[in-house]
Amino acid sequence: MGILRNTRKPSRKLIWLIIPLVVIMVVMGVKKSFWGDGSRNNYYPWVWNSVINTYADSVVKDDVPVVAEGPVVDGGGVVAEGPSENYYGNNSLSYPPLAMEDEMDVQLPDIAKEDDLNATSSGPDLFLSTNQTIGIHVDTRINKTYTSLDRLEARLSQVRAAIKEADSGNRTHDPEYVPYGPMYWNAAAFHRSYLEMEKQFKVFVYEEGEPPIFHNGPCKNIYSMEGNFIYHMETTKFRTKTPEKAHTFFLPMSAAMMVRFIYERNTKVDHWRPMKQTIKDYIDLVGGKYPFWNRSRGADHFTLACHDWGPELSKAHPYLFKNSIRALCNANTSEGFNPSKDVSIPEILLPDGTTRGILNGPSPRYRPVLAFFAGGVHGPIRPILLKHWQDKDPDIQVHQYLPKGVSYMAMLRQSKYCISPSGYEVASPRMVEALYTGCVPVLIKDHYVAPFSDVLNWKSFAVILAVEDIPNLKNILNGISTRQYLRMQRRGKQVRRHFEVNFPPKRYDVFHMILHSVWLRRLNIQIQSVADS
Repeated sequence: MGILRNTRKPSRKLIWLIIPLVVIMVVMGVKKSFWGDGSRNNYYPWVWNSVINTYADSVVKDDVPVVAEGPVVDGGGVVAEGPSENYYGNNSLSYPPLAMEDEMDVQLPDIAKEDDLNATSSGPDLFLSTNQTIGIHVDTRINKTYTSLDRLEARLSQVRAAIKEADSGNRTHDPEYVPYGPMYWNAAAFHRSYLEMEKQFKVFVYEEGEPPIFHNGPCKNIYSMEGNFIYHMETTKFRTKTPEKAHTFFLPMSAAMMVRFIYERNTKVDHWRPMKQTIKDYIDLVGGKYPFWNRSRGADHFTLACHDWGPELSKAHPYLFKNSIRALCNANTSEGFNPSKDVSIPEILLPDGTTRGILNGPSPRYRPVLAFFAGGVHGPIRPILLKHWQDKDPDIQVHQYLPKGVSYMAMLRQSKYCISPSGYEVASPRMVEALYTGCVPVLIKDHYVAPFSDVLNWKSFAVILAVEDIPNLKNILNGISTRQYLRMQRRGKQVRRHFEVNFPPKRYDVFHMILHSVWLRRLNIQIQSVADS
């Protein structure tokens, strides 16, 4: 007995030493701040199988790159390529399924009341960083105060679950519009996601900055999306004046206005410097005044630019380029556009600021021209198109300059197919003009991600042509059966509403589709913070 008693004492001492150490380790794991690197977990992973390549999504944490693996579109001359039939095995979805709460590394807390900022939860279930796992069960009750961010993230986890439920065929009643058809990768998931956005999505718009660079932008002509979006964003119901309730934060600056007012035209100096310095100063201003930029390293912030220089200007701040959601017309993957976090938006030419006179067109039977293009010679693709087809064939109306007296809009309405080749940049208003007038778009672009490709299957209503196939353009278009052409034309008319500019905005129009794309990217990240216990 004496021997047993003596052997137990050291064991008990050892146990009493181990238990506090375990508790300290667990608490330290919880207390370690997830310093807002905006970890992207691909909860809503929109990918195109034929152009997927391994991608390292670098985010910055304590000035050290942290690499998280994930998919990305690599470009290569294919636009909005759909996944292969075997990509999902027996899954009936048209794109990769959502990773939901039961697939996460972390169990999110139950939702507390929205206005109860002091709600607490107690027990062994700890809210951990997604990069940490602890397999030790400690019978110790730890009180934790959940922040507004914790509760916001918990609600987003329920949104992901609701969208996954829609994948299984549960449809939500919407008397105004229910999307369906092959134009959508997954109509049910898109519809439920859109409805959840309408119910919950909140955006905080920074009020700092003065026009014309900030809170302003062109509302006419080719860069009209910048001004229109900024204006609608500052007056929309999605805007919140309470930043703690915001899912994303909008930086209301216009690239087009920077080029107009502060672009340095002296060829002997760095003409980028004044514009980039303006952007950096603005981010430093809001980052110093509010905690939200630093909290996420910009991962839940977004900006919008339709000017060709938008991608380059976003390099003014490393986190803006690397982490933030960039809504860009010039969505070129070879220039750093990342479809897993960035948003491709349409370039829309509005001569008078409205769509008057540029919508609608005749039925296919009144379209005698097979294909049409007119435009200036710049970039590597258009010279090839003009070389092979300019004034060569009456069925393929390709012009650098339209003949005198010929209307550009009239030619769009007389044509079955409207060609949209890249110029110096990949963005072009021609694809939207085609949809507006009932013409089937023919996209000839390299490294381009088409607008709203996370939702829309462009191959169902547009022709995607490789540059090397330009000499064979007529044979390819003639090889499309009349039945298939009519299907594409009809589908284009159905998706046109997603590209229309309305005053005020209407459900499912271009303003709401841009917001929805930002909403999807926000669903794709998780930002964590832990309050003092």
